[in-house]
Amino acid sequence: MQADSLQHFRDKHVAIVHDWLVVNGGAEKVLHGLAVAFPQAEIFTLVNFMQEGSAPWLNKHRIHTSMLQRLPLARRFYRHYLPLMPYAIEQFDLRGFDLVISSSHAVAKGVITHPGQRHICYCHTPMRYAWDMKEAYLQEANFRLPGMESYVRKTLKRLRQWDCFTATQVDHFLANSHNVARRIAKYYRREADVLYPPVDIEGFALYEGPREDYFLAASRLVPYKRLDIIVQAFTQDPRKRPLKVVGDGPEFKRLARLAAGHDHIELLGYLEGGALQTLMQRASAFVFAADEDFGILPLEAQACGTPVIAYGKGGALETVKGEEHGASATGLHFAEQTSASLLHALAHFETLTFNPRTCRHHAEAFSHHQFWQQLDMLLFRTGFSRA
Repeated sequence: MQADSLQHFRDKHVAIVHDWLVVNGGAEKVLHGLAVAFPQAEIFTLVNFMQEGSAPWLNKHRIHTSMLQRLPLARRFYRHYLPLMPYAIEQFDLRGFDLVISSSHAVAKGVITHPGQRHICYCHTPMRYAWDMKEAYLQEANFRLPGMESYVRKTLKRLRQWDCFTATQVDHFLANSHNVARRIAKYYRREADVLYPPVDIEGFALYEGPREDYFLAASRLVPYKRLDIIVQAFTQDPRKRPLKVVGDGPEFKRLARLAAGHDHIELLGYLEGGALQTLMQRASAFVFAADEDFGILPLEAQACGTPVIAYGKGGALETVKGEEHGASATGLHFAEQTSASLLHALAHFETLTFNPRTCRHHAEAFSHHQFWQQLDMLLFRTGFSRA
């Protein structure tokens, strides 16, 4: 894996600021792309509890953590220190760096930079639990202690104020999708260039062989991914189409209860990349019900040649080409985030045909190579000198 298009920036002192290193998820795939682009970069993050061996590329970089790393029970409850995160991120000393890139979906963009430095924020999203998902977050929290909800609401209000102020200190925003660029304009009143996250296209092989009779869903099993909609749809399916669900997380037990008694639904837990790729390659379709900022898994499925049935909102509108694209379609969108809408889409899907090579070709537009080329162009456009 190389990023030769950015070779001329290798003599610059670069700091990459990332919210936290806990799991190797979508934000970390972007961090990986940035780390390859700038092998000389030092990484600053609130906490680093990444499981050993899960991200070996991190070993090539010096990693700085904040005061939160040393607080009691931080490994398990780092999110509970949210009120301290703005203070912690501001304590990093970034003097001596020419370029600061914050990889931010929470507080990383709030790092303090100085005159003569350029701060570019790669924004995965303005923090959704403080903005558009605030009420859903509070509802899911189901606070039982008196006064706790009032305290959290006041904390989130202060966090939004800090979030807006720190947005004024960023020199240039890059958004991971047009979906997020609109959110940046809404909450920060700032324009953002779109730079899609890098997808490991080379790590997923195109499969043009016969498809097997099952549908696949995969993600971290957390509430906002809405795997419950997918499982409910397949429990209600009169044709009992087989469904395989890959992933682990706090929703696993609830999903298992929903699927109980339905032998055509399998919850497989976490699977390593090779096993997941094999399932992707042979599935009739990949099913995706989340309202995501971007969403990398649907593109990995398309890299395998597998079409996607996705909820028609958010990043999926940019990563999945619906049937309105005719012969270049790579899947279809269902209109409502409900099991009934998904069931209707499943029936309609079986009346359509999709070309595996077309799916693969679409996914290739999101490769690492494309990411680095566009990053190089955008850095130059924002005034950061190649010299």
